Amino acid sequence: GDGVMSESPKGSRMPGSRRKAKIDALAATAATVQDAGTVDEKPGVSLIASAWKRLRRDRIFLIGLVITAIFLFVAAFANLLAPNDPTIPMPELIEDLRRQTNPVPGPEPGFPLGADDRGRDLLSRLIVGSQQTLLVCVFATLFSLVGGLILGTLAGALGGWVDSLVMRFVDIMLSIPSLLLAFSVAALASKPSQWTVIIAISVAYLPVFARLLRGSMLAQRHSDHVLAARALGVKKAPIVFRHMLPNSLGPVIVQSTLVLATAVIDAAALSFLGLGNPDDRRPEWGQMLGDAQEYLSDYPHLAFYPAACIILVAFGFTLMGESLREALDPKTR
Repeated sequence: GDGVMSESPKGSRMPGSRRKAKIDALAATAATVQDAGTVDEKPGVSLIASAWKRLRRDRIFLIGLVITAIFLFVAAFANLLAPNDPTIPMPELIEDLRRQTNPVPGPEPGFPLGADDRGRDLLSRLIVGSQQTLLVCVFATLFSLVGGLILGTLAGALGGWVDSLVMRFVDIMLSIPSLLLAFSVAALASKPSQWTVIIAISVAYLPVFARLLRGSMLAQRHSDHVLAARALGVKKAPIVFRHMLPNSLGPVIVQSTLVLATAVIDAAALSFLGLGNPDDRRPEWGQMLGDAQEYLSDYPHLAFYPAACIILVAFGFTLMGESLREALDPKTR
């Protein structure tokens, strides 16, 4: 009845009617039996969306992204951003050359970095040189990626003697340092050119993509969705190209960003050694670095500026690649 008293946890007395009312109020706000165990239906988040959510808060990735974006912008609009023609001497800069008082003109109004030993604007040559560097590293990475996809797919999908044959060929290529292999391939060309550098770097990094894709596809071969497709009678080709290959491309895409960084350095190294385009009217950072060796002791800035550009761009690609690898790797998620 209303006069019944009950003992509260704190030892105070509470009428039974008040306790009953409190229990009824709690029961009214509780979930019903039908609602128990249900979850709110929300759309799933893809791996790319989840990775981008993490990358937006990653300062290292953002720094690399800014450096890469600036490099791509300068390379894409190099002809518009260059203040002067990088192929012809500037009359304002060759006055000292005529007087034979200074073989390398220094900075002057309108020419903040001065000129090279032929009176050509150094800033304009650096800007236009970014375009050549971008073309070399992008095409070299693209060609090596395509070749690696072909070899890795054959080895990972077919297996057996095909896998053994492809992997022994890849092991032989991996036993040679990448720069030495690129140098050997470039030295076979009868006439050095920009395409010589591209092909040499592509051959050097092709086995990296092949081995990486082959390992990813072997891991996908025994996954649940591939086994289910086989149990349903799906043919081998659709299984490879619809299930195994798309799910194996994540590590390969991340590796491509890291190869971009090393391709910039290797392209500069080959051009520095004289295996690139011999025509200095199309400036390239490695070529400019090689031409500056004659004046390195007296005018080190001729080598410092192209070297700084090479290091900075490679640093930006590396930061992006490492951040992407951590964002897409399930072990670090």
